[in-house]
Amino acid sequence: MSALVTPTTAAPVRGRWGGLAVLSAALLVVVMDMTVLNVALPDLTEDLHAGALAQLWIVDVYALVLAGLLIPLSALADRWGRRRMLLVGFAIFTLASLAALVADSAGDVIAVRAVLGIGGAMIMPATLSLIRALFPDARERAFALGLWAATAAVGGAIGPIVGGALLTGFSWHAAFLVNVPFMVVALIAGALLLPESRSERPGRVDALGVLLSVGGMITAVYGVKHLGKGDLDAATLLMLAAGIALLAAFVLRCLRQDEPMLAVRLFANPVFSAGVATALVSSTVVTVLLFVGSQWLQLVQGWTPIVTGVALLPMALGGLVGPPLAPAVAARVGARTVIVAGLLVLAAGMLVLWLLPRPMPYGGLALALLLVGFGGAALGLASALIMGAAPAHQAGSAAAVEEMSYEVGGVIGIAVLGSLAGVVYRQGLPSGAPDAAVESVTGALGTSVEPAALASYTDAFAAVGLAGAVITLLVAALVWWQLPKDVDVSGGH
Repeated sequence: MSALVTPTTAAPVRGRWGGLAVLSAALLVVVMDMTVLNVALPDLTEDLHAGALAQLWIVDVYALVLAGLLIPLSALADRWGRRRMLLVGFAIFTLASLAALVADSAGDVIAVRAVLGIGGAMIMPATLSLIRALFPDARERAFALGLWAATAAVGGAIGPIVGGALLTGFSWHAAFLVNVPFMVVALIAGALLLPESRSERPGRVDALGVLLSVGGMITAVYGVKHLGKGDLDAATLLMLAAGIALLAAFVLRCLRQDEPMLAVRLFANPVFSAGVATALVSSTVVTVLLFVGSQWLQLVQGWTPIVTGVALLPMALGGLVGPPLAPAVAARVGARTVIVAGLLVLAAGMLVLWLLPRPMPYGGLALALLLVGFGGAALGLASALIMGAAPAHQAGSAAAVEEMSYEVGGVIGIAVLGSLAGVVYRQGLPSGAPDAAVESVTGALGTSVEPAALASYTDAFAAVGLAGAVITLLVAALVWWQLPKDVDVSGGH
């Protein structure tokens, strides 16, 4: 008897692919929501007069809340039911998206994004845990996770296109409202097609552990955000230190418990930890490329939101090929070889940005997007290794860690690499530039420093490419050293 799915709720073979379609659709909406916002951000910023810090919070608060709540909500789903948690998450996501209709300030939008983060924290780990339940066969599960990763790539591309089309005729509010019909359909289909799934040995959900994990994650990420902005004051360093201390206390608490809320001992498995490192760096690179790239296309190239969305499509094209193909190739040459090769392709895509001539041609950016999307094969296989390396009863913990890696990687991408872009941009401005131009490239439009500002933002985009390439290459070397040569997609040998 499986420790993941109770005998009365095991998924019938004929229903597995329908269930995967529901779970992939949920992922599509969540990822699409993040990339729609990238395209809508300039209009939203202008309408609400949001400053640079407010813009960062609008983008980051979703991942911040989601990352903070992943651990306790995953542990709760193990007890309460993953299908039930998923459906409640769908409902919350729907209601929060509707609430955007009445948002008329940057603070309102930040609040809406925070509630969306709560819904996302219910949806994302339950999705991976249910894939584990639907596909007990390791190779079949790896293919399913490849399709899951490809869906993420498609969502990243569809989001800007849908957002651009909506912004052509509607206000930025439409970037949130587009979620509603998709989530309503997912809610109904999920109730009909998905089996219930619970762990027979769920971890403890203790109040102190919740406080330590949520407080530590939010505080640490907040510190990283401000450190990335160059805020080296005592308050920022104190927040960062407090976050690290709280997370360390949470880890120690889990190590002392027989059935902890998060199975941190999974990190002792080199297959699991290598998969987490791969997911983390992949998310970091993809997020910052979409974020900075969409701003560059609109502000430097002067393209409309819908044209910008179409221009980002090469990433989806690469993502449609790489992740689904990876399991079959891994069966022939080994999972380690395919994951490291995917990371190298990812790094090559980012390096292209640094090597392009100035002014930067779009053809070069399209190549970079295509390579990064194709390199997403590493993320799909990493997810298979993470879920396969964990015992069945710890699938919730494995899913929480995988999603936490993805979301924290997104925060790091925006907070650190996005802030690096800001530093390089400001250094390239002429002396005496207006304060509005120093704060953001949007403020430089229509001023005497506009040509210099646009050129400087292009240099900043290229610098992000170089930094992303270096980080990815370092992780590729770590994964090659850490993963056993004969590891397979089940996380075993």
